[in-house]
Amino acid sequence: MKISTKGTYAVQVMLDLAMHNTGENINVKKIAERQDISEKYLEQIIAVLNKAGFVKSIRGAQGGYRLTKSPSEYTVGDILRVTEGSLEPVSPADSSLSIWKKLSDAINETADSVTLQDLADEETARISGDYVI
Repeated sequence: MKISTKGTYAVQVMLDLAMHNTGENINVKKIAERQDISEKYLEQIIAVLNKAGFVKSIRGAQGGYRLTKSPSEYTVGDILRVTEGSLEPVSPADSSLSIWKKLSDAINETADSVTLQDLADEETARISGDYVI
């Protein structure tokens, strides 16, 4: 399984929204600048997140996007499944060996154990110099 730029950027966008979660809407241009993602590509990704109900779109002069839930309510697994589909390492037709089931379980367990809030806390610690691996 390889996570595409779409999945990677979706996690980055959601993290950006979590890190700047002041209750105000954040426009695509600001997110694109901070994350160094083209606005066009970001609009495609955020449309998927909006359709899934992960972000709320507000139109107008004060428009933009914001999370629909608390950052602690999103997992990396949720975000990746919306943008990537399944997190399975091989196709179901090729998954008869038990190693593939074990690997699939490990991937899903890891992705589902990390919340957006965990990533935001980690990023805050990294920025402040308190980050420890």
